[in-house]
Amino acid sequence: MRIEVVKNKKEGGKVAYRLIKEALEEDAEVFGLATGSTPETLYKELRESDLDFSDKIAVNLDEYIGLASDHPQSYHSFMQEHLFDSKPFKATYIPDGTAKEEVEVERYDKILEEHPIDVQILGIGTNAHIGFNEPGTPFGTKTHKVKLTEDTIQANKRNFDSEDEVPGHAYSMGIASIMAAKKIILMAYGENKAEAIDKAVNGPVTEDVPASILQNHPDVVIVVDEEAASRL
Repeated sequence: MRIEVVKNKKEGGKVAYRLIKEALEEDAEVFGLATGSTPETLYKELRESDLDFSDKIAVNLDEYIGLASDHPQSYHSFMQEHLFDSKPFKATYIPDGTAKEEVEVERYDKILEEHPIDVQILGIGTNAHIGFNEPGTPFGTKTHKVKLTEDTIQANKRNFDSEDEVPGHAYSMGIASIMAAKKIILMAYGENKAEAIDKAVNGPVTEDVPASILQNHPDVVIVVDEEAASRL
């Protein structure tokens, strides 16, 4: 693991942008993308850059179950607003929140098999989840249906009019799917992420701390502000 400590989220976005630019220069083809507030500064840097993704492929980590792609709180809508409208890709893949479980799991695993990820962007939950892989998720898991924990629902309710509107389940790439990426860039900002970052970096490697598995990956860069790095 390589740790990059930055002053703030804006500077973190610039560091992650530099890593994406380097990957493009090394002919990366497939980019695994994340949603939420953490990667927003990275996506702003990408939108305002002259980088060209028109011959590249994007594969997203997850999507809420029950939300159509045009729902304003869907991750489809998030990605359109924050990146794809400004930076078109040759193809973009996001789980279908309206599809049946067995159909969607098989479809998404096939997409990942056909498009191995060169660079995967990650955030981390306060409970150290990556994607929507909550504590206790087996490390060998591929795409699956996830029941969201109360902590995750609480963290995401800010994006909805009320807590009752937050979906209780999601489709997510599994931990094995994430670990298959050639390079992983994990970003975390704020004191509330300090414990999760400490456990992810310093171990032990355990399914109770999903992000701890990243210690076993050959190429991980963790971009954290001073608050998120405060326990390292």
